[in-house]
This record gives sequence, C-alpha cells and structure tokens, in this order.
Amino acid sequence: MRSKNLLALTCCAVLALAAAACGSNDSNPSSGGSSSSSGSGGSAKAGGTINGAGATFPQPVYQEWAARFKETNGTTVNYQGIGSGGGVAQFSAGTDDFGASDAPLKVDEIATAKKKGSDPVHVPTVLGAVTVSYNLDGVQQGLKLDGKTAADIFLGKVKKWNDPEIASQNSGVKLPSDNITVCHRSDSSGTTKNFAEFLADYSPAWKNGPGVDKEVKWPTGTGAKGNDGVAGCVKQTKGAVGYVEQAYALQNKFTTAAVKNSDGKYVEPSLQATAAAGTNASPPEDLRFSTINAKGADTYPISAVTFLLVWQDMCKAGMKPNQAKLVKDWLNYALGPGQQVASQLQYAPLPDGIKTKAQAKVDGLQCNGQAIAAS
Repeated sequence: MRSKNLLALTCCAVLALAAAACGSNDSNPSSGGSSSSSGSGGSAKAGGTINGAGATFPQPVYQEWAARFKETNGTTVNYQGIGSGGGVAQFSAGTDDFGASDAPLKVDEIATAKKKGSDPVHVPTVLGAVTVSYNLDGVQQGLKLDGKTAADIFLGKVKKWNDPEIASQNSGVKLPSDNITVCHRSDSSGTTKNFAEFLADYSPAWKNGPGVDKEVKWPTGTGAKGNDGVAGCVKQTKGAVGYVEQAYALQNKFTTAAVKNSDGKYVEPSLQATAAAGTNASPPEDLRFSTINAKGADTYPISAVTFLLVWQDMCKAGMKPNQAKLVKDWLNYALGPGQQVASQLQYAPLPDGIKTKAQAKVDGLQCNGQAIAAS
C-alpha cells in the first residue's frame, strides 16, 4: 500500500508540474520572472518560474513540493533530476536559480561557485535512506549484510548469492547459487558518494581502491543514470543488487537488506531509522555535514542528508531581485510546510536543531547586500 501511495503522489506531482509548465506565460530566470507583493498568505500570488537541477535522490519529494508550492504561491518550480554532479555544475555556472546535491560541496567546488560573485550556501532539506536493493527469487525477506560484505559485493569479490560471506550472516536462509550482478550509477552522483563513504568505513580495499567521490571507477557491474536508472537495472536483472533511495525501492517493491550499523545492529531502512541519523548529527556552522554511519543502535547506517544550494547574495551572483525573492519563498516552503509532506514520501524531515540552523541560513540570504523581505 505504501508503494501505491508513493507512486500516486509522485505521479500527481509530475502531472502538476507538466500542466504548470505548459500553461505558464511567466518569463524565465534571465528576465526576472513576475512577482506581486504578496506570497502564499495574501490574495494575490507571486507567480513566476524558478529553475533548479541536481540530485535524483530527493526528486520525488521536490516534485511533490513543487506541485503544492504552485498551488499556494502560484510559482512554478522546474526541477530536473540530473544527478548531484550535474546540479553542482549548472548551479556554479549560473544556469539554474538553485542547485541540489546529496553531498556537500568540496573545497574546489566552493571556489568555483564563488566565481559567480557570492558564497554558496548549503540548505539541508530532508534525510533519506540509501537501500541495498536486490532481485533474488526465493528470498522473500531482507538479507542481513555488514559493510565489509557489501563492499566485497560491489568490488566483485563476492560473486554468488550463496557465498559464505553472505551465508554466515543469514543463518536459516536458503540462498541460491545465482550470480550477483551489480547495478551502479553511471553519472556523477551524491548517492554514489554517500554509499561509497559507507563502504570505505568498513573496507580498506574500497577506501584504497574506488574511493569516495561522486564518480568512482567501478570494478564490476552495469552502470545506469540516476536512482531511477539503477532501480530499473535491478528490476530487470535477476540476481541483481544496487543502491537506490528508498522512495524508488518502495515504488519498485524491492526487497532491501538490513544493514549492520556502527553499534553492531542490523537495521532495516525505515522512516524512523533514517530520522534517527539526523537526530544524532552535529552539523558545523556552514552545514556541510554527512549522516552516513551516524551513531545509535536504532540508526540505519546509510542514511543521507540532501541539500539545496543557493548563493548568499543571489543578486551579486547575477539574479534579479524578484527572482531572488521567489527562490527564498521556495526555500521557506521547503523548511516549513514541505517538512510535513516529507514523511508521506518516506523521507525523514529535519530534526528541530538542524531545521533551525537551516532556517537561519535562509533568513540571512541577501540581494545586493540587503535582506530579502519575507512574503
């Protein structure tokens, strides 16, 4: 039932976005859009259009937010899931009004973004689980996997499902001798970086081999673009395993592994276990942080926070005042009403401590050195 509800919500969001895009006469970001003085709280709506691109990990929830934001504010949010790497590149180039990434910007990426005339700002939005999903006949319940075994699978060292390394953690489960086919991302991906970070924490061979980045040199497997692409690879290939965000796993009715966390407990991906990772996080002032392998007995260890990226002074980065205000309204929606929507799509809302810090970042956004008025 949750999978059907998820698919219905996501489809509604996509249809709403398509209708808004076809019916809108608003100008594009380069012309500044159109805006009235009132937002969601007034009789007139702001209107206009803003564009963003990046991570596929939060795409289902961002599309649902966009559909609802259109209803309340009259503003169309065109969001394209092209992968975190593509989103960072387009944001830094000024192609889009905002970017999205599942991994915080690296030092060199920050330097590149600053060339637009302002500092980039990280605004965390939600947390989601990166599942180890698989397609294996006869195994109806989630297998147990620790980090080392997961790494050995994706390194190509564990080649069959009945390998002793898997069997030793799954007493009583009849494992077939099917070959394992690894499905992985082919694009530059924050989901890849988060998954690789988890593997590297438990496997020196992974840390010193493929390493941790948005793109890695995969020792084995089949590449596919986006979370939806990896999900499609798993769904279409018997014996396949891949790493996909939970919303996509639920939509495809995948069986997912219970993964051993840093407290030594095998935990299944769930909304509660994902939320626990955020509760135990202590982000720095710039909010560039990770929740991978967060502590806590009830924490799912591959829980990741995702970010929207904007400029501290949007107008100095080339944006017109009306457009900057629409972006700020969108961020306020994400941290306000949007948080209530997140759990319906199996994303964990931000814990209060992190949300307060994120809201402070949004409140401090500027246009030519001046605060941007709230709607």
